[in-house]
Amino acid sequence: MKAIVAAILLCLVSLHRVLAADLEVPAPLSQSAPANYYRTAPVGWGGIYIGINGGYGFGGSTWTNAGVSTGSFQTNGFLFGGTFGVNYAPIGSGFVFGVEGDLDWSTLNGNSSVAACAGLGVPVGAACETKSDWLSTARLRFGYAFDRVLIFGTAGAAIGDFQVALNPPATFLSAGPQGGWTAGGGIEVAFTENLTAKVEYLYVDLGTVSCPAGTSCPLANAAGASTASVSLTESLVRAGINYRFNVF
Repeated sequence: MKAIVAAILLCLVSLHRVLAADLEVPAPLSQSAPANYYRTAPVGWGGIYIGINGGYGFGGSTWTNAGVSTGSFQTNGFLFGGTFGVNYAPIGSGFVFGVEGDLDWSTLNGNSSVAACAGLGVPVGAACETKSDWLSTARLRFGYAFDRVLIFGTAGAAIGDFQVALNPPATFLSAGPQGGWTAGGGIEVAFTENLTAKVEYLYVDLGTVSCPAGTSCPLANAAGASTASVSLTESLVRAGINYRFNVF
């Protein structure tokens, strides 16, 4: 009897081993994960791109004449325009270097109080007013990309339209394009290999327009002083969308 039981047990063990050999071994969890489980390749930031941008500017302008100043009065307005740039991103490095330029239409405008402007010797009841219809910058960009997120700084040259008037009658005289400098920074996010969106801040200083008596912007020189001047600075907050044509 013991011999029969032993034989049966030996047969069951042998059958179990045969069946176990025929079964598929389950794949490790990491190998059986769905295709979208795997992390996508890092986005490339190098390339030539164009885009659009828009935002809001706020700053200050100061009129000075014969040693008397209006003090800085507020200016503000909207901007909208186009962008062109080139990025270089060394392979294997998160650093991104580039050059970017833009040209924006602007509604930037502001005026002093009548009392402040009166101290310059202008007609009674008039306020000093400054506006800018357009602004362009040409800047270097430098930053570091955390895969699809680029944090950058930027600095370069700025040039803008500079117009002055007494209000009333608010007949603007152009002092001509005025050059200056700009600096700032921002963050840019890549949604695809070619499409990105950014938010940035720029400080722009267009310097001071000198107004010799009887020449340019004479409304700032109504008192007949030998030299008068008008200055303008801006802080810009802009958003933009860029399309990169090729990656290198």
